[in-house]
Amino acid sequence: MKSSAKNGSLLALSSSPSTGLEVRLAARPVGLPNLDHFDVVEVDVPAPAPGEVRVRNLFMSLDPGMLMLIAGGSSLPMPRYEVGEVMYGDALGEVVSSADPSLSEGDLVVHRFGWREYAVAEASAFRRVDKAAYPSPSMHLGFGPVAYIGLMDAAGLQPGDTVFVSSAAGATGSMAGQIARLKGARRVIGSAGSADKVAHLTGKLGFDAAFDYHDGPVLDRLREAAPEGIDVYFDNVGGEQLRAAIEVMNVHGRVAVCGALNRQSTARPDEGPGDLLNVLGKRLTIRGFTLWDHLDRAAEFGEQFRDWLREGSIVYDETVISGLESAPEALLDLVRGRHTGKTVVRLGS
Repeated sequence: MKSSAKNGSLLALSSSPSTGLEVRLAARPVGLPNLDHFDVVEVDVPAPAPGEVRVRNLFMSLDPGMLMLIAGGSSLPMPRYEVGEVMYGDALGEVVSSADPSLSEGDLVVHRFGWREYAVAEASAFRRVDKAAYPSPSMHLGFGPVAYIGLMDAAGLQPGDTVFVSSAAGATGSMAGQIARLKGARRVIGSAGSADKVAHLTGKLGFDAAFDYHDGPVLDRLREAAPEGIDVYFDNVGGEQLRAAIEVMNVHGRVAVCGALNRQSTARPDEGPGDLLNVLGKRLTIRGFTLWDHLDRAAEFGEQFRDWLREGSIVYDETVISGLESAPEALLDLVRGRHTGKTVVRLGS
């Protein structure tokens, strides 16, 4: 990873209101990326033109799906990252200069201009949020709406269902398991990549059962955890875990496909779902979804989430990394499974 600065140290430059750092894709990797595929560059930050605002980013989100955008390819849910251009992603920041009456200096906003210290764009690209809504402003970047929509809309969760969540210690999975329990699931099962994460699921997060997917065939572990089968599978992984879920699923079971970490975190992904006769015979539903198709439901989740937080009935899991220059390595560590919960990068004080 290279850093480029026009004048002086990066620390001094990052605090200047007229310049800021951004992360660009330096080259498209063959297989998994490494730090050489990212550049940290100092750029001028212009004053906002009429109708625009300038925002100082405070937090940015790191998501496993960013690896798909780095790799490029077809059938992506959003535009790929282009070589030589700044990357993007969800971020939260403070308006520091406004040339539009809809936003004022000091407003807290969420937007899609992550991977940079400052963002300048039309005011309509930013959404103002309530500073007092959550204990930490970074919680505005949480993946709770994704988990909620996946369970309630894509999977049609019903009280009494047995639910299996893969990558359950991650940003989306940790929320999906807890939401399933709060919405009346009879039993919630999670998979994770280490014994510590398994203990975290059944301890702090309240899963009924969990297993390390490295400990033998996933099918065997899932059958042990769900002797009466599963009704809903919240899929963050694909591959072997998707095949196992289909095998163990009850008649009329539902799969909500949220992600494909198996394809994103290894150069030789394990394909799935295998024999589709099980899907036919059990009359299963497998449905992919994205938050962008259900943005109208995000506010509904926000109200419910705040109630759960006040009641103490849900745990918000978060890993915070400091500094934009740390973001590329933090993204790689996220995909390697070294973080739990939602991973964000703190850019401001």
